[in-house]
Order: sequence, then C-alpha cells, then structure tokens
Amino acid sequence: MSLNGCAAEAEEPSGAHPLGTLRALATADGSLSLHSSHFEEAFHSSAGALAEAKAKFVTPAELQRFDGDSQLRVLDVCVGLGYNSAALMDALPRAGQPTLHWWGLELDPRPLNLALSDEGFRKMWSSRVLNRLDALQELGCWNEVSRADAPLCQGQMLWGDARTQLKLLPQGLQFDLVLMDAFSPSHCPELWSEEFLGTLAQRLAPAGRLLTYSRAAAIRGSLQRAGLELRSLLPAPGQRKEWSSGTLASRPDTGRPLPNHGPGWNPLSPMEKEHLLTRAAIPYRDPSGRDNAASIQQRRQQEQQHCELESTSSWQRRWVLPFSQSKKI
Repeated sequence: MSLNGCAAEAEEPSGAHPLGTLRALATADGSLSLHSSHFEEAFHSSAGALAEAKAKFVTPAELQRFDGDSQLRVLDVCVGLGYNSAALMDALPRAGQPTLHWWGLELDPRPLNLALSDEGFRKMWSSRVLNRLDALQELGCWNEVSRADAPLCQGQMLWGDARTQLKLLPQGLQFDLVLMDAFSPSHCPELWSEEFLGTLAQRLAPAGRLLTYSRAAAIRGSLQRAGLELRSLLPAPGQRKEWSSGTLASRPDTGRPLPNHGPGWNPLSPMEKEHLLTRAAIPYRDPSGRDNAASIQQRRQQEQQHCELESTSSWQRRWVLPFSQSKKI
C-alpha cells in the first residue's frame, strides 16, 4: 500500500477558533472526546466516543453490503476527531474490501490535530486508518493504491462552513453513507435546516443511508419531507436505554427495501410517529444558506408560536416519557 501526493494542501478555515476553546474529556469507554466552548457542548456522549461511533454509524451502515467488486462512497459531515470515519474504515475487511471514496466536511482542523497527537487515540486504529487520517491532517486528502491493478481509494477533506463546502462536491456524486454528526440542533441549527438536510438527502444514492445521533422531531420531519424512510437507532453499549438513540434515514429503492428491523435499528414506534405531529417537528429554516444560529432559531420559534400543532409538552405527558437531559437530542 502506498500514499500518493494530493493535488492541493488543506487550508485552515477563516476565523481563528471557530469552535472556541477545546477542552479534553474522558469518556466511559476510555476514548478521548472534547468540549467546545463556542457550542457549549461535548463532541460525544459520556458513554464513549468509540462506542457511539460503532453503535450509531458503523453497525447500522451494514458494511457487509459492500464487497470487493463494489464502491463505497461516504460523506462525513463534521468530521471532528475522526472517530466515525476511522471506525467505519477499520470495520472494512482486510481483503476483498470495496473501493472507498471518502469526503469530509469540517469547520476546524484542531479536533483532528488533537486526536492524532493523542497516543491513546492512535493505538485504537490500524496503520491503514492512521495513514489516511495523517494524510488528511497534513494534506487534506489521501490517494491510496494497494496493488498495481487495484482501483484507487481516495479521500478529500473540505475545510470551512459545511453549507458552503457541500456545494463544492462534484456534480452528480451520490453517497452510499452520510454520517451526520454536527453539534445539536439547539446549538448549531445552521447544519440541521430543512434546506441543508434536503441537500444531503438529494446526495444519497438509491438505498443510501444517512445516519445521525439526532432523534429530534424537527430533524426527522425534514428528512421525511425530503423523501427518506426513517428508522430509530438503538443505544450504544453502556448508554442509558431511551426511547431512541438516533435516526437512520434511507433513500427508497424498490430493489433493495430497507427492513423494519436491522442491526442497530427498529421501526419508529407510534410514540415517535406522533412526535412528528407536534410543534417540535417545526423545522429549522435557512433559505439563504447563510443565516446565523440566532436568526434560524428566532424564525423557528415564531413559526411554532403561530402553528396549530399539538404542543410537545402535551405529547410528552400522554406518553409519560422518561426524557433524557442529554444536549445532543
């Protein structure tokens, strides 16, 4: 295996520290996480960054669907420390693996830099995965050839506001997997708007899957209106059992229907379906693709105040929900 030179070096995004001060956090499974002072939020649940990546992104991806004769096209939205893509790549078979075409969107290079400077983080991954992450850190891309007659595996990082960078992806490129791991909608509504999620949905190939930790009705409603089928993710090992731990949204394909039950997911329960009929389902809207968080939040609050949908508190009382205090829902 060799890494070839890439066409362009990575450019740091404008703004000195777009995520604010980053503070290291230890999680239950021993994996490194960070806390962003700008978003006032941790990158992962306390159960563990690695456990979360496996349960919410790797397991429901069903990587066995892709063999050595196929391509696997992945878009990682908000790469952060790199856990989701690293866990995904590490789970691919050593032999007979699909040709991987990977794209990443990230605002700030510091989380990946901090992760790659952490000895514990580096020990988690194979040399193949570390080579790719190191190349992304240094060059912003990687090109990899395992043998002379093998197709080229490649990865490309786009640094900056994901709303802008998403438009720079090649026209017609569709993804088998979209890993959506932005900060929570309440803190980062810019990346959970109806418009942004709709664009991600359009980028899915038939039977493609968007995976996210978010179970919010506003997010699920936007994905459903974009034509995707929804499933509810199960909790990671060690994570407190709740009514949902995230969302799998898939582009329908008559030849490959998505099962109601699968590894890491269940169908939406009647309670979850009713959640989509409450005020909580009013979407975040960003028509220009340039609005700040305060403007998007204010627009949504005004729409909620004037809608005739059931209040979320009424729905909660009806189902007697054991709501989590987690910020990432």
